[in-house]
Amino acid sequence: MTEPLREYESRRAGWVAKQNLLEGEFKRLGNARLALALMASFVVWLAYGPVGVSGWWILIPILLIVALFAQNSRVTRRRDFAVRGIRYYDRAIDRLKNQWQGKGEAGERFRDTNHVYAEDLDIFGKGSMFELLCTARTAAGEDALASWLLHPASTEETTARQEAVRELSNRLDLREDMALLGEDVRSQVRADVITRWGGRPAIPFPAFLQPLALVFSVVAFVVSVAFLLQRVPLWALAISLSVNGAIVFSTRTIVSQIVSSVETPASHLAILALLIQRIEQEQFQSPLLQTWIQQLRVGGFPAASQIRRLERLIDWLGSGSHPVVKVIQLALLWPLQVALRIEIWRRQSGSHIGEWINALAGFEALSALAALSYERPTWTFPELLSPSQASFRATALRHPLIAEQRCIANDVTLNGTPRLLIVSGSNMSGKSTLLRTIGLNTVLAWAGAPVNASGLQISPLQTGASIRVTDSLQDNRSRFFAEITRLRQVVDLTRERMPVLFLLDELLSGTNSHDRRIGAAGLVKGLLRGNTIGLLTTHDLALAEIAIDLGSRASNVHFEDKITDGKMEFDYQLRPGVVTHSNALELMRVVGLDV
Repeated sequence: MTEPLREYESRRAGWVAKQNLLEGEFKRLGNARLALALMASFVVWLAYGPVGVSGWWILIPILLIVALFAQNSRVTRRRDFAVRGIRYYDRAIDRLKNQWQGKGEAGERFRDTNHVYAEDLDIFGKGSMFELLCTARTAAGEDALASWLLHPASTEETTARQEAVRELSNRLDLREDMALLGEDVRSQVRADVITRWGGRPAIPFPAFLQPLALVFSVVAFVVSVAFLLQRVPLWALAISLSVNGAIVFSTRTIVSQIVSSVETPASHLAILALLIQRIEQEQFQSPLLQTWIQQLRVGGFPAASQIRRLERLIDWLGSGSHPVVKVIQLALLWPLQVALRIEIWRRQSGSHIGEWINALAGFEALSALAALSYERPTWTFPELLSPSQASFRATALRHPLIAEQRCIANDVTLNGTPRLLIVSGSNMSGKSTLLRTIGLNTVLAWAGAPVNASGLQISPLQTGASIRVTDSLQDNRSRFFAEITRLRQVVDLTRERMPVLFLLDELLSGTNSHDRRIGAAGLVKGLLRGNTIGLLTTHDLALAEIAIDLGSRASNVHFEDKITDGKMEFDYQLRPGVVTHSNALELMRVVGLDV
């Protein structure tokens, strides 16, 4: 990670230099405004004092102060932009230094305790995979990334994503622009909401209504000006405004329907337009990115310009509450004219806006994976195998959320001989971490991302995990009931066409040893009748005997530990065979319990 860190620190230093330069300019402008204010006071004293100079001289410092205020606003915006650039690279450097936990978007709104692996594998929440990855500016982008982590893609789609991620990996300028464009807010525009709006049936209105409204608004405006210039009598103005009032009354239902259906705030549309315009400036080679670029065009017009046009119309509609517009809106038929233009826009482009947002969302998700690829240069893209037989063959596999310097690599093979690894070992030896390591890398692989391994060959896999199941007072469920409910979900996966990877931690630990041994053996044998591979961890060495009945389909592996001078030591290296000792009693003695 040395090269990404050096690049990020260099870019951060550039933003710091800009901030310092702009901070100096900001202070100079403040001093200049103060000097001009003193000058203006001096001119006032001269004008009304003994000298008696012309009061018109006061305009010079006033005009200069106005100009300085305008310049100050520009400098302030650029300075704030530089501060955002610094914060952006601070977060990027934190990711490289493994100091990112709790500082990003954790995806809490996606958490689902009933999902078959999300809670077990730390997909969402503080310190989660989503928090590490998410750089999206829009809710739709977050939705896309979350969906990719929750649902494995097809081989074709994953291959296309891998190619796109490789192409985007080194486009640092593009990712920086996407992060900093527009206001420092996150767009809440959701693809489903705006797609429904764009696809709603057309609100009917006569074809002549728009030109009619334009003609009568021009007539009323001309008559109003002529009346103010005393060129026409009051009755002419009254007739003109009465006709417009009748038009407003007769079209009030149409206007109300159009206005009430506009659910998207203009500020969020502005961010969408900026992000899409930036993407439209790029040239891409990968088919997936080229497809999305094509989706950002309707009738030869870029999506960004189309969205900006809608944004202006919504702004105009909102300006109807301005006091000046309120005075003249009857003459101009303002709400009617703007509402009709919004409806015409929706008829022409509304059916495509969902596609635009989906393309942007997919691009943001790909950018998140591309940032991961750039920031983790030792990670590799997995080799995707044919979907016929469940297979997972990893070399130097590591946990994606543990710092590289603390992470121990292990080789893991599950491809028929064996299809099941029974992992034994003492407390804290690394059994659960191994399950999450395999599960998280599988999720990354089928999202289209690189994985934390020197090599991985993997078939299409649905993942089912029972690692972190708890009781629930609200649902009146014991831990054992929660566990068997999750196990039922895992078993149900085997009835689908895609091969299954199951990850079972301390299987059936909530019951007695006799029932546990019989239940675990029956469950595992049932799972292995399908197109499945998996791991089972246990403290109960009796469960390790399951491998004897399964022959070549199962293998025992274990983690070891030792206690030196009252201190536990683990090497987290996976070894063949069954663990030969337990550390439970020794741990109790270490913490001061008399056993």
